[in-house]
Amino acid sequence: MTDVILAAAIGYLLGSVPFGLVLTRLAGLGDIRHIGSGNIGATNVLRTGNKTLAGLTLFLDLAKGFVACLIGALWGPAVMLAAAGAVILGHMFPVWLGFRGGKAVATALGVLIAIAWPIAIAAAALWLLIALVFHYSSLAALVAAVAAAVAAAFVVEPARAGLIAGIALLIILRHHENIRRLLDGSEGRISFGKG
Repeated sequence: MTDVILAAAIGYLLGSVPFGLVLTRLAGLGDIRHIGSGNIGATNVLRTGNKTLAGLTLFLDLAKGFVACLIGALWGPAVMLAAAGAVILGHMFPVWLGFRGGKAVATALGVLIAIAWPIAIAAAALWLLIALVFHYSSLAALVAAVAAAVAAAFVVEPARAGLIAGIALLIILRHHENIRRLLDGSEGRISFGKG
């Protein structure tokens, strides 16, 4: 049980590092929580106009999900799943930011790469397709999260499928404001063009 607690604590601490906030401050762009949607993730960092920082935020948020799983795996598959869940919770509810973090889409992709890579590839491809067609990162994230949960029910064992479903549910809940904006037509779009 000690190994589960330790791995979960490490996962939570890794998840709680707000890379989007740290990088935008280091770049002199101010507090990302006061820009665009106020979220600390890569999509909102993209709204600063700095695609390099957005890409780096995406990579680091994804990496922390993957690394948390690798650390947990040192103690075995069950401990890996505990670390995976904890890294998501750390990103969404970081103690350093008053438990107001991001939506953990990139971090969830990092977790998926570690625990169910075929589902990760399918979810990432679906995210990209939806984002390219509709230009809504939030819609793409919601569709990819639901699809990953459904696919997991058929592809992986129940413990991993349950974790993936739980992560998908948390992602949906964290997108409640985006869902409202999608429904009323006020959700911000993303652009893949130059500029």
